[in-house]
Amino acid sequence: MPEAPPAPRPAQRTRFLADITPLRRSADFRRLWTGNTVSWVGQQMTALAVSLQVYAITGSTFSVGLVGLCSLVPLVAAGLYGGAVADTVDRRTLGLASASGATLLSVALAAAALLDLRQVWLLYAVVALQSVCFAMNSPARSAMIPKLLPPEQLSAANALSSLTTNLGLMGGPMLGGAVVGLWGFQAAYLIDVAAFSASLYAMWRLPSMRPEKTASADGRPGQGRASVRGGLRFLVTRPNVRITFLADLAAMVLAQPRALFPAIAGLWYGGDTKTVGLLVAAPAVGAVLGGLFSGWLGRIHRHGLAVLLSVGGWGAAVTVFGLSRNLWLGLFFLALAGCADSISAVFRTTMLQAATPDDMRGRLQGVFIVVVAGGPRLGDFLAGTAADLASPAWAVVGGGLACLAAIALIAAQWRDFARYDARSPQP
Repeated sequence: MPEAPPAPRPAQRTRFLADITPLRRSADFRRLWTGNTVSWVGQQMTALAVSLQVYAITGSTFSVGLVGLCSLVPLVAAGLYGGAVADTVDRRTLGLASASGATLLSVALAAAALLDLRQVWLLYAVVALQSVCFAMNSPARSAMIPKLLPPEQLSAANALSSLTTNLGLMGGPMLGGAVVGLWGFQAAYLIDVAAFSASLYAMWRLPSMRPEKTASADGRPGQGRASVRGGLRFLVTRPNVRITFLADLAAMVLAQPRALFPAIAGLWYGGDTKTVGLLVAAPAVGAVLGGLFSGWLGRIHRHGLAVLLSVGGWGAAVTVFGLSRNLWLGLFFLALAGCADSISAVFRTTMLQAATPDDMRGRLQGVFIVVVAGGPRLGDFLAGTAADLASPAWAVVGGGLACLAAIALIAAQWRDFARYDARSPQP
């Protein structure tokens, strides 16, 4: 009898699509990811609706800009302390409490809109409190992931989380604008309230998630309360974890062209606000594509080298964007930069989760929030200043080259970082 033909191999292209193994293997992670996806879209709808409502009340773009400030300052201030709380209490309880608080704040926004309370200070206050809730929720939620999945699936899980973030940033504002236009501000806020129910349900179904205390976490055995100082001390003495933050700052502070898009649209391309929209959307499109075709990331073990190369890719793409004067070519390189940034984020987050003791993960995720939130804003200021002193072209190209120089300096100064192996994670 002839031998049976071998089973067909999976199509080659499936190896490059996003790896959904974590969703199949862990029901807890699947619920948490689904709940976060739904609630994140709702939060982005609310963020746009608040900006639109502030402008409808005041007619002032400055007042709309203050919304971002009211969001950023509490986020940065509470980020470190949110991480310390996540390393002290049951993370499931903290996640439930912070998500419940955010839900009630969306209820308050909906009630104010239904009652036509045209008070801008109320919107500012709610936005600030929402940022505090996010600063408490995000470290707790991120620190849960390594408890739900084996180490070899963390890269795939973080790629899926990155995809959620970027899809929400793209789709949430579009849905929010449509909903506000059709049914008013209160409809967007009520949808956000409903979306939070998915996150609350996912948190409710989780088991207890108390941090696992290690004897040397803060240098003092048996410490009950996690301290921000202890987390910073750990970060200073652990080069691999520290360099992940330095690499991200090199990209986001030195080579962040976002603030220059309005000027670039007119000066380089002769465009208008639609052109600005294309420039803003291009990195997000690249990041989404990077998430959709992230299946190969799980086969990479040299995470440190991957971070260096992807951050260098961001700097190179921004540099070439600054040299191009063709709109579609410029959009291509911005999309390429966004893809490189999404890859960097996956490996940096995975290193942070795998190489950090469980009772330090919350605090390090708090630092992560501060860097991710503050870095691009500082980059906006630096790029705007450089453009005023020289020109937008010099600011973009110089920033990209500065990023490449910084990442080369990091690679030369800390050579062991490039040899970091995910199969034996060392902080």
